Amino acid sequence: MPRAAACAVLACATLACAAPAAHAANPVQPYGKNDAGGFHDVLPPGTRGLDNSAQLLQFQITGQRPQHWLDQLPLYRDLVYADPTLTHAQIASYYKDATFGVKPGDIESTESPLGRPGLTIIRDKRYGVPHIYGTSRSDVLFGTGYAGAEDRLFLMDVLRHTARSQLSSFAGGAASNREMDRTQWEIAPYTEADLQSQIDNAPKLYGDIGTKFVQDGKDYVDGINAYIDQAELNPDKLPGEYPFLGIPLQHWKLTDVIATASLVGGIFGKGGGEEVRSAQLLQAFVQRFGVHAGRRSWLDFRSKDDPESPITVPGRFPYETASAFAKRGLAFPDKGSVKFTPPAPPPKSSASSAAKGAVGGIGHALRRHQHMSNSLLVSARRSANHHAIAVMGPQVGYFVPQILMEEDLHGPGFDVAGAAFPGVNTYVELGHGRDYAWSATTADSDVEDTFAEVLCKDDFHYLYRGRCLPMEQLSRTNTWHPNAGDSTPPGQETLTVYRTVHGIVYARGTVKGRRVAFARARSTYFHEADSALGFAALNDPTKVHDPRSFQRAVANINFAFNWFYTDANHIAYYLSGWYPQRAKGTSPDFPVLGIGKYDWRGYDPTYHTARWLPFARHPNAIDPPYLVNWNNHQAHGWNAADDNYHYESVFRQQLLADKVRHDIRGGRRMHLQQLVQAMEESATQDLRGVKVLPAMLRAVGKPRSAKLRAGIALLRRWHRRGAHRRDLNRDGHYDD
Repeated sequence: MPRAAACAVLACATLACAAPAAHAANPVQPYGKNDAGGFHDVLPPGTRGLDNSAQLLQFQITGQRPQHWLDQLPLYRDLVYADPTLTHAQIASYYKDATFGVKPGDIESTESPLGRPGLTIIRDKRYGVPHIYGTSRSDVLFGTGYAGAEDRLFLMDVLRHTARSQLSSFAGGAASNREMDRTQWEIAPYTEADLQSQIDNAPKLYGDIGTKFVQDGKDYVDGINAYIDQAELNPDKLPGEYPFLGIPLQHWKLTDVIATASLVGGIFGKGGGEEVRSAQLLQAFVQRFGVHAGRRSWLDFRSKDDPESPITVPGRFPYETASAFAKRGLAFPDKGSVKFTPPAPPPKSSASSAAKGAVGGIGHALRRHQHMSNSLLVSARRSANHHAIAVMGPQVGYFVPQILMEEDLHGPGFDVAGAAFPGVNTYVELGHGRDYAWSATTADSDVEDTFAEVLCKDDFHYLYRGRCLPMEQLSRTNTWHPNAGDSTPPGQETLTVYRTVHGIVYARGTVKGRRVAFARARSTYFHEADSALGFAALNDPTKVHDPRSFQRAVANINFAFNWFYTDANHIAYYLSGWYPQRAKGTSPDFPVLGIGKYDWRGYDPTYHTARWLPFARHPNAIDPPYLVNWNNHQAHGWNAADDNYHYESVFRQQLLADKVRHDIRGGRRMHLQQLVQAMEESATQDLRGVKVLPAMLRAVGKPRSAKLRAGIALLRRWHRRGAHRRDLNRDGHYDD
């Protein structure tokens, strides 16, 4: 069977030659209709994530989970044991077929919610993936909402309450829930009117396209609420967590979708905003080493654009190249003056179960998630079958149910399959179209800055463009009571932050003796759902059909992500995000004055917009020999965000890139199984053992001690064998 490319929702797939475009009169398309063929993916642990009360009780008694909760876990887990002898024929044993539609003998269920004639949702027997067919665009969007609730309703509810900083009110006052509320209120505090304004402004900012996306959201919410209405009447459809915790069902609003988008984007799609802490770190260096040596040491540690840092795309893409010590508008905090201003005092930690709560681990894991997504793509001219190949693995952590969900969508504007975040799964966000596939990794690029608001009158007024303006107080009061999953005593907490025209105040201090409030400006603030423009285009076969149309599509995504594309003949990359163009001569590393003179270029405080960095100046590439990324430095010249100090000469991306370069060196061509192995081999390697250990051993030399020599010999052997941490024979011990 010919193979042309590989794409993944969480691991890998293959892509065959492109099929001709067609439109079926019947909304339900046969298996493989319009699909080039060969796509595979895996999304552990499983598609389904809803358990009713009977199923929840069964699990508590027997440990048995409902169908399709864990059936993809063995595929994902066992791939590590197939390495290093994986063959091409074995690939399909570790990834499921992601071709559009369902084979005739594999239909588990068929439904048309509410008897809606233009909508059919089919689930396959093998993995339970929802395949959604709509006669109209509205039908498809209604189906995404309904199927999303069918698979993830309680998780969606957790996410929307987390996004609104109301997790403690929803699930209990455990310390982890309250900590998540505090963190989210610092990042994306919105009133209901704020959320609604983002809906109302869409047509003003984007015209007819904005109107269409608002309607998409309404249809999606209608689908969620249709399922909720049925769940209220049918206990088999009601997630068991609701009666278990004593939580009532509540209908969704479109503003809930906007809020949920702020949560997802605030975790995975931003970078920067820590200019005050960067200033404090510099002060510590200067105190230790003196002014000149301290600055040099800080710059070296900063690793803004290390020439030895591994990169993803060739060429130079200059951004934030001004001196860190540029004096124009500089608002360097006076030493010892900074006081951070969290929304509320930190909750007291506890080792008890109440400290975590029934759902507290979700928010904790999300916020502390280490970005570990990767992508490996090899061009057609370097692959063994003369077609582009790719293995792409966006990692969002390990959750049960998974924080991503699957969907296969077909109708006007949709011919696509893949994964999306529950609560914002209006469109497939990572997946494949008719003859192309795409994925993403977190970019950590700089979309946030700190402005020092010069205070006037009192602590809650500031100077802006010659006027003394009041700060806006934003408060959220949460109230909780004990429940079956959280025994925290009854309580209440009010979260309070202050907002300026730039953003949220997160610290106070002085600059040259003058009182200031440090406000964090995020380019995506008040634009949490604007990325819909890009995601909708990725789902539409009339919008994306080659590398350049792909790049134009993802350029409409305002969050900071590395995007990767493959079709039978091409690979491509583009860095998305709304990147501010800072006032000329200002520091990209430290706070600047917020008096208006040093605003982002073209900044409009009414709509929170500015003149973002132009399309062509973002790191991008089409058809280089290969593309490899593991959340690393995008390109030379592209300076790391002020909160990112780790783009150094040793980075985990090298584990991937070294293998790809080795396999295509000297005119050799790479097979798909080699690319899968490059990903899987690297997953179990210790970066320090591969890259740092040789230098350490050279420094140690040949010690006299026999015991030390034996230890060094052991380390050398481990290094020669790849410095892995794995147990291929499953005996409970590392192999080396």
